[in-house]
Amino acid sequence: MHSTEFSCMELLKRINDTLKKNANNGLKAQGITFSQLQMLLALNETPKRSATLKQLEKYFSVAQSTAAGIAVRLENKKLVTGVVDADDKRIKHIQLTDAGKEICLNTEKEVREMEQRLTSRLTKDEEKLLRGLLRKVYETIE
Repeated sequence: MHSTEFSCMELLKRINDTLKKNANNGLKAQGITFSQLQMLLALNETPKRSATLKQLEKYFSVAQSTAAGIAVRLENKKLVTGVVDADDKRIKHIQLTDAGKEICLNTEKEVREMEQRLTSRLTKDEEKLLRGLLRKVYETIE
């Protein structure tokens, strides 16, 4: 418990937990969580600002129930709408509302600031190296 040498897994977990906690604290004023913001931002980047639940599940590597739960909470907040596919009633499209687009615009600066804070003690070369190493680790375990 007193070791200062953490394993890579422990360091990644601690970084992830701290980032989520800080992000959730920063997003309280918006009334959303970091997971909800991630879904809004993902939808905002799609051409029609819309995706199926299946696409969101795959994009975030989460269970269908998790993606659906986040979408339902966003729908209750009027940040997205759920539309059943006209051709296949089993498919639900999640579409960003104007209020959801507004959240994306309002949080864009905060997200950039969080990213800058994360890498503020790194040189540009170190940041590039870190990004490459993290991508490599992610691709290895994916």
